[in-house]
Amino acid sequence: MTVRIDKKIVGYQVRDAKKEEAAKAEKNVSKKAEIIRMHEKLERPEGMECLEGATYKIRTPLDDHALYVTINDIILNAGTEHEQRRPFEIFINSKNMDHFQWIVALTRVMSAVFRKGGDVTFLSEELQAVFDPKGGYFKPGGRFVPSIVADIGAVVEHHLKRIGLLEPDEMSEQQQLMLEQKRAEFEAREQQQSAEKKNLTDSDNPENGAAAVSQPGEASYPASATVCFKCNTKAMILLDGCQTCLACGYSKCG
Repeated sequence: MTVRIDKKIVGYQVRDAKKEEAAKAEKNVSKKAEIIRMHEKLERPEGMECLEGATYKIRTPLDDHALYVTINDIILNAGTEHEQRRPFEIFINSKNMDHFQWIVALTRVMSAVFRKGGDVTFLSEELQAVFDPKGGYFKPGGRFVPSIVADIGAVVEHHLKRIGLLEPDEMSEQQQLMLEQKRAEFEAREQQQSAEKKNLTDSDNPENGAAAVSQPGEASYPASATVCFKCNTKAMILLDGCQTCLACGYSKCG
């Protein structure tokens, strides 16, 4: 069929049937692959009465009863390249009813934030920044916790690292070996100094023997260690003229 062109030709393009079919196929795939995101109206998927999660036990020296923190997750876009695991709800249970009101309020607010979506990693930072006016406590291993709320925040941070929303803070094997060597040198030097002091004390007054008393939560690190500014563990010692943490490797000298 003849087509009459009334206007001036300013350009041309050769049609490629294969490219047109490929473009149509991409459009159809993009329409089908709708990415599901977290929002405040997102509810449990139908047919999934149980969600995958984990329960963490928190023991504190402030109470005889432990806290049990359960965080359940939801898997978005399962089976696709956009698959992602995110926290969906949190529950805290304990035999101690003294904290019942604020625990219920905290879990409801945190679950609502989880369902709203977006960046929820800030929750762990905000919770760990809460300080108890009566003072905090040391966990086994020498880590200082400023409050029970901060302890819950540490559990949330651990869970977020476990499901991949936060990058784990891990030292390389080389850093661990270096810290172990420095720690051995430091402990040997401390033992030598304490032995010299004891000999001087015994020579002055044989009846006055000095006994070292280990504080709870300090068994794994030197008794003279101080609290680290980064990981809140009582593992900061002076190495080569610089304050260095034996737990996380933080150093004031960089």
